[in-house]
Amino acid sequence: MEIKLSQSAQESLICPVCSSPLKLISETKSFKCQNAGCANIFPVINDIPCIINENNSIFKINGFLENKDTFFVLGKEKKSLKSLIRKAIPSNSINIITKENYKKFGEALLQKTSRPKVLILGGSILGHGIKEFMTIPSIDFVESDVSFGPRTMIILDSHNIPFKNQTFDGVIVQAVLEHVVDPYACVEEIHRVLNDDGLVYAETPFMQQVHGRQYDFTRFTHLGHRRLFRKFSLLSDGAVCGPGMALSWSWMYFLNSFSESKRLGSMLRIFGVFTSFFFKYFDYFLMKKSGTLDGASAYYFMGKKSNTALSDHDLLQLYRGSF
Repeated sequence: MEIKLSQSAQESLICPVCSSPLKLISETKSFKCQNAGCANIFPVINDIPCIINENNSIFKINGFLENKDTFFVLGKEKKSLKSLIRKAIPSNSINIITKENYKKFGEALLQKTSRPKVLILGGSILGHGIKEFMTIPSIDFVESDVSFGPRTMIILDSHNIPFKNQTFDGVIVQAVLEHVVDPYACVEEIHRVLNDDGLVYAETPFMQQVHGRQYDFTRFTHLGHRRLFRKFSLLSDGAVCGPGMALSWSWMYFLNSFSESKRLGSMLRIFGVFTSFFFKYFDYFLMKKSGTLDGASAYYFMGKKSNTALSDHDLLQLYRGSF
């Protein structure tokens, strides 16, 4: 049976319910928990293991068996007038420094080991700025998500990552933590599956409106984001999307709020983008300004796993904004 997940990654799998080892059962195309008191069975769907603790997740395995849409609606968009219009609309989003951040992240990983293992949470599609990083041949990637997509290797819920302690040298969680119900629990899991001195790279929004329908829960200030990763020592952090992008998004959502009609709402959003997308270009000038840390659209954090946690008292000393 072909499985998209590598053999070495399969050998590191554990039950997300009881943390016992999993065994591949080829006859039933599934992974079975080896704890007799648990014995949960997790299916392999279209060569992709689906390993979720349903007791601690908003997702159900049957939903994946029935190929129901979760966060992404993939593979259903056809060449239609609607899709052509969408492609013609300028983007009001801009991510200025992610590409350089991934370059630094890759260099740091390769200083640790010649063959790093990296887990990507929310990896069914390529994130912004990650394309070149993904071409590094010496890095072994495990691309996970709660959606089937062109790059999904395993379906998992970040609240219970089904891998052994200290499995990975790096974890990437880009534009994901706003979409989980308990980001603190997910970061604890990231900490657990990282090797000693393992690295994490995260991007999470602050001034962004709802963009994941019902799967959108949380936002973080700069210090709030740092506290989320308090069990990691800081390598670098700051704004990754600036106040210009935040202003454009706010204008678009302001206009959209005037209508409860989907059709009129779509027209207002299109008008909003065309009349505000240029604000994002101010971010090239504003990104290094201290005031940007108070009004950024999103922040990034790059850190190293630590055995000590940043105290809340010390956290307050890290404020770098302008107010």
